[in-house]
Amino acid sequence: MAIELFNEGGHVCLMFAHLSDEGGEAVQANQFLVIDGDSGAIIDPGGNMAYNELLLTVGRYFPPQRLSKILASHADPDIIASLDRWMTSTQATLYISRLWERFAPHFCKPGKTQGRIVGIPDPGMRIPLGRGEILALPGHFMHSEGNFQFWDPASRILFSGDLGVSIGTSKQATQPVFDLAPHIPRMEAFHRRYMVSGKVLRLWANMVRQLPIRMIVPQHGAPLVGEAVPQFIEWVGDLSCGVDQLTQANYAIPA
Repeated sequence: MAIELFNEGGHVCLMFAHLSDEGGEAVQANQFLVIDGDSGAIIDPGGNMAYNELLLTVGRYFPPQRLSKILASHADPDIIASLDRWMTSTQATLYISRLWERFAPHFCKPGKTQGRIVGIPDPGMRIPLGRGEILALPGHFMHSEGNFQFWDPASRILFSGDLGVSIGTSKQATQPVFDLAPHIPRMEAFHRRYMVSGKVLRLWANMVRQLPIRMIVPQHGAPLVGEAVPQFIEWVGDLSCGVDQLTQANYAIPA
């Protein structure tokens, strides 16, 4: 079943948290559907294990053949490994960083992506959807070098990709977080390893403080809601991570 994040005036945001549970071998991952009137976009549609059930579930809310856009935060397998199948079952255009524009076709059979990929420039862009738009915001080096987050002004939801991730089960991913402090133990190790440096996190925090964010929804784990949003921005904007923590001991010949 889908988790309804927003539904007002014909604008709907849905989250799917349970589709990569099979066998417990893969990391939990969220997929998203944004509908505005007669237009729909999938955000980070996931790998092949999620495809069949996601397609069926999306069909309960929106005709998949009318999906016009696939928005990919970056090019990891848990983001778009199912791209070949989406290129077959829909006429949607893929939006992804220009850095990954020529890598994404490797997920597909020859010719499947021809004329159907828009490379997002480093500063980001405004992507029309229905009566409104989705903003692709720079999220570079969090964790991918070509990385975008997707801001939906209508719902005031920031789809944050791998920033804000918490590690846990699909059930835990369905439980919104309203207070960050008790949630940090499920987030900290991931952010210290997967975020490249504290510098990029501080720059990101300066950018998003300008937005009226109601909810931050990562690609793994639970949504951050209410007071947890500014709490997260302050916490991550002051985090030491990635290259900040490396020493020569991390680059030594194995014994």
